[in-house]
Amino acid sequence: MAPRLQLEKAAWRWAETVRPEEVSQEHIETAYRIWLEPCIRGVCRRNCKGNPNCLVGIGEHIWLGEIDENSFHNIDDPNCERRKKNSFVGLTNLGATCYVNTFLQVWFLNLELRQALYLCPSTCDHRMGDGIREEKDYEPQTICEHLQYLFALLQNSNRRYIDPSGFVKALGLDTGQQQDAQEFSKLFMSLLEDTLSKQKNPDVRNIVQQQFCGEYAYVTVCNQCGRESKLLSKFYELELNIQGHKQLTDCISEFLKEEKLEGDNRYFCENCQSKQNATRKIRLLSLPCTLNLQLMRFVFDRQTGHKKKLNTYIGFSEILDMEPYVEHEGGTYVYELSAVLIHRGVSAYSGHYIAHVKDPQSGEWYKFNDEDIEKMEGKKLQLGIEEDLAEPSKSQTRKPKCGKGTHCSRNAYMLVYRLQTQEKPTTVVQVPAFLQELVERDNSRFEEWCVEMAEMRKQSVDKGKAKHEEVKELYQRLPAGAEPYEFVSLEWLQKWLDESTPTKPIDNHACLCSHDKLHPDKIPIMKRISEYAADIFYSRYGGGPRLTVKALCKECVVERCRVLRLKNQLNEDYKTVNNLLKATVKGNDGFWVGKSSLRSWRQLALEQLDEQDGDGDQSNGKMNGNTLNKDESKEERKEEEEELNFNEDILCPHGELCISENERRLVSKEAWSKLQQYFPKAPEFPSYKECCSQCKILEREGEENEALHKMIANEQKTSLPNLFQDKNRPCLSNWPEDMDVLYIVSQFFVEEWRKFVRKPARCSPVSSVGNSALLCPHGGLMFTFASMTKEDSKLIALIWPSEWQMIQKLFVVDHVIKIMRIESEDVNSSETQYISDPKLCPECREGLLCQQQRDLREYTQATIYVHKVVDNKKVMKDSAPELNVSSSETEEDKEEAKPEGEKDPDFNQIMHAFSVAPFDQNLSIDGKILSDDCATLGTLGVIPESVILLKADEPIADYAAMDDVMQVCMPEEGFKGTGLLGH
Repeated sequence: MAPRLQLEKAAWRWAETVRPEEVSQEHIETAYRIWLEPCIRGVCRRNCKGNPNCLVGIGEHIWLGEIDENSFHNIDDPNCERRKKNSFVGLTNLGATCYVNTFLQVWFLNLELRQALYLCPSTCDHRMGDGIREEKDYEPQTICEHLQYLFALLQNSNRRYIDPSGFVKALGLDTGQQQDAQEFSKLFMSLLEDTLSKQKNPDVRNIVQQQFCGEYAYVTVCNQCGRESKLLSKFYELELNIQGHKQLTDCISEFLKEEKLEGDNRYFCENCQSKQNATRKIRLLSLPCTLNLQLMRFVFDRQTGHKKKLNTYIGFSEILDMEPYVEHEGGTYVYELSAVLIHRGVSAYSGHYIAHVKDPQSGEWYKFNDEDIEKMEGKKLQLGIEEDLAEPSKSQTRKPKCGKGTHCSRNAYMLVYRLQTQEKPTTVVQVPAFLQELVERDNSRFEEWCVEMAEMRKQSVDKGKAKHEEVKELYQRLPAGAEPYEFVSLEWLQKWLDESTPTKPIDNHACLCSHDKLHPDKIPIMKRISEYAADIFYSRYGGGPRLTVKALCKECVVERCRVLRLKNQLNEDYKTVNNLLKATVKGNDGFWVGKSSLRSWRQLALEQLDEQDGDGDQSNGKMNGNTLNKDESKEERKEEEEELNFNEDILCPHGELCISENERRLVSKEAWSKLQQYFPKAPEFPSYKECCSQCKILEREGEENEALHKMIANEQKTSLPNLFQDKNRPCLSNWPEDMDVLYIVSQFFVEEWRKFVRKPARCSPVSSVGNSALLCPHGGLMFTFASMTKEDSKLIALIWPSEWQMIQKLFVVDHVIKIMRIESEDVNSSETQYISDPKLCPECREGLLCQQQRDLREYTQATIYVHKVVDNKKVMKDSAPELNVSSSETEEDKEEAKPEGEKDPDFNQIMHAFSVAPFDQNLSIDGKILSDDCATLGTLGVIPESVILLKADEPIADYAAMDDVMQVCMPEEGFKGTGLLGH
């Protein structure tokens, strides 16, 4: 199909040979492109907007292709939420609770701990034992009950993942704040041990000690007498320093290494009864079944004062022999790896926690990532992908090679080892009956939800299939052919075929011409469809007006034909008019035309024809919900009205011929008739037409007024020569010796008067002295003598007494203001007083000063300069940053949303210009430290054009720690106020 412009030209080619009065129905149908050939699917790749019969590429491919049932609904398959066979159940991340989820999965896979928790008596168990069956949801009352219920759901739930919000809420944890995972583990184990200590069953009461509790001793040996003292202590995990180490065994050795006590740190030996050199070390006395090794990745950074993460690689093996480290008599201490807890990310204040845990029954490794659980291949632990996800820094070393049975990680923060046994655990932990019933209730609710979702999916699919067949059939009936037809917008058809948006009523108002018919220029956005399809559309969706064959507008086609013919004739007429303008006009046969209009008549005619030709682009309504902005259209009309049309440049304000002959020219009758073809509404002025009488009167009056103003200006200039030329002016700071009184007028009066004297023909004469602007409402003076000699001197003008007499004669004076010098009556005193009349008003003066201060501190888009100080010397750079700020902005708090008109100062400009991070910036102004981040610039005394001094702290050596510091906005509270601390 030919391009759109070619179709446009072809639709109007007949206008070159057909005059407007000869336009027929055939020409109209050609202009509306009624009989263009429709496009064929497969041949036409995209919709032809120039062809109203092209119904290809409007979105029909979705309906004509094969049916995809998933496209008929937005409901996910409920079976995707179902637990897979032989897999574990995940836990929902409630915001920042991934650290809780990892420990819950590790504890769940500790079979002994799970079995012991199931043996704990429950209030729900007692109620069910009494035959009470409550239909409402079960709500655990204690931490043990919460953990019981969670473990039962993790074991037998049909869901792919469960919600731990009850457990998290019971502990009082903030779901939006990520906490220290290692601290959580310690506190929860302590809370669980304290809770279980009240149980009667010893298997339950002692489970935490049996599984996690070991014992070591702090041993100190006196070098003098060899006396050995021990301090026994229990532990639930070993905290191992990883700085400077590459292997786990090195970390354990450092934990147990011998320390020398010498010098000021000598040990007081009770046997020697004096301070002696000694050695101190830790001896492992007994180890638990489950050995928790905390790798101290999150440490305190003295430079920043905050935590940071150590992203160094630590190697560890799957088999850990602790026998060399334990003082024992017999027994085996060989452990095998059962869990690796991972922290993704380089910062201590952000990132994500996951856990790799080994199933004690099958020996297979699983990765627990909140809701998602992934089984590792080949019963092997795989940490490679977790290490790749961490963000590397320049100082990071390469990952070392690991041998068989060993691993290395820079993200592992806790390793869990289980005591190795010859036999694999075969005992299946049974869920108690009362908990199993609760799980079955939850499973029942889940199955009901699955059935409900499946039914909703089925209904959506059935409805979609019916709509598919309906649309498919109706699309086949869209082409009109030779049968009766109507026009519908292409946009509406596309939305009808778009299933994602609801179909609105048909709105054809935007494509109507001024005659309320279809505008021929709107054909590119319209489509011709059969009357049968149109009837169905209007009956189903409503709207209008309907555009049938009667909507083809003959008036618009005729006008367009006239415009096109004039455009083709314009170049020839331009030459003819130029030749006619060369001839001299004789008699009264000529017409007045503006010279400006004559210079640009061709361009004006072309613009006018283009405007008439492009009227179709102007929308007179809305189409399918898209409305025009009325204010914009009004502004456009105003601008068009302000532009002068042809020959309006010689119109006077009264609509008559202007009196200035320099602006117009006489042209012949033939030239005027040619111009009138293009500008039929232009004002017409024959050569015998008289100029505007009102303008003549005003011209005469203006000449008289101008002469009068010149006379007045000359008289005033002669009377006050020094005031006009600003010469020999009195000064308050250097009071004239022979003068006891000076008068004051407003500086504004003097400037306006000088303007009039310089240009009396253009400016109006000044008739009065407005001294009321210098006085308060009470009639008192607003300025002190001292201020009038300094900052307020720009607002007043001092007048000599002789000049004041002349001013009183020439102008109307509303208030007399004078300054008098009074010598002291005391002969021995040389003090001189200056008194104003009227006197100063202290209250209003103070109010004025306060207002000036407020105005000075309330500003927007002001410039503030920043200079960096190095060794108490300013660094004056051309590139020193200029901050565009508002006085109502705070120094920091860049994330908080501000009302319209207020914007936070971008103090990061300082960081980029001087390479100084915000926490290293020390800002001051006039010796005052700017330390209050909540104060506004105005309250800090920062006014426009101020200079802020920047002194930078020493930079942090490890720039990876900068991310940690930037994220610490409030002091750390840890688990303060939570159930882990007894609250």
